[in-house]
Amino acid sequence: MEDKKTSLLYRISSKVYGGLNMSWPAVIGFALAAAVLTAFILIVPIFKDTSFAEIGVTFDAWIFFAVIIMANCKTPIDSVLKTFVFFLVSQPLIYLIQVPFSPLGWDLFAYYPYWFYWTLATIPMAFAGWYIQKKNWLSVLIFAPVFLFLGNTIFLDGREAVKHFPHMLFAAIFCTLQILLYVYVFFPKKSQKAVGLALPLFMVIGLILLSPQVAFEGYETLPDEPVFTAEASISVEDPSIAEVEFDHAEEGRVHLYAHKYGETIVTVTDEGKSYLYTIRIYDDNGVDRAQIILAEDRVP
Repeated sequence: MEDKKTSLLYRISSKVYGGLNMSWPAVIGFALAAAVLTAFILIVPIFKDTSFAEIGVTFDAWIFFAVIIMANCKTPIDSVLKTFVFFLVSQPLIYLIQVPFSPLGWDLFAYYPYWFYWTLATIPMAFAGWYIQKKNWLSVLIFAPVFLFLGNTIFLDGREAVKHFPHMLFAAIFCTLQILLYVYVFFPKKSQKAVGLALPLFMVIGLILLSPQVAFEGYETLPDEPVFTAEASISVEDPSIAEVEFDHAEEGRVHLYAHKYGETIVTVTDEGKSYLYTIRIYDDNGVDRAQIILAEDRVP
């Protein structure tokens, strides 16, 4: 135990999670710093489509910030007020800083309501979250949905990293390190650590086993530029490979949802005639693609 208490990780984690003076000026300063950092990442082109840009889309980094606040508050009410104000200040400020640099201008705030709803959600979440300080089985229960969420993110970002290495690799590593850190800090017993680590692990394994091999959607135009009536219907022989529905039947435009690699037959029926197409889902150097080929026309 002494070795652990004298380790650098222990001293740093003890300071960050319980040893900070989370005063109101500190909360406001934290919110301003988080907003400026996030806006900077979203504005500077070099960060576009990288793991860093996820800070403006997903909750990974914001969970990290919120846990720091909750772990340094004195009471559950203190946790609620300071976490709520942190998000209430930081989130709209992120959009405000971006306005002069965005082609959308003030219309950028159309995306803010989503984050405002989650800001409201911090009220009950921060009240319950304060009890992670107990460092017992209640802490495990409180962290359970967080770990499942982070496990889901690890799967999604990890799959992206495998397909387009190293895209999103850092995001997957960041979520993994968060889990390991919270287990180290808030779960003192080995049994609690085992349960905490098992939750995201089972989530990742379950998603690997149950998720479709391919998960993308797009719009395609049927070959030979066919013209169908609005009453035309479309069906797929093997929907486990792909699902297809008309977007604009008159233009032969379809909305395609691909699930795994392979080929299947698509049948369009219109005015007593059936038109057959072969749809092929394949991997093109790490990029999932769909190809639709005219198979044959036939009159039943």
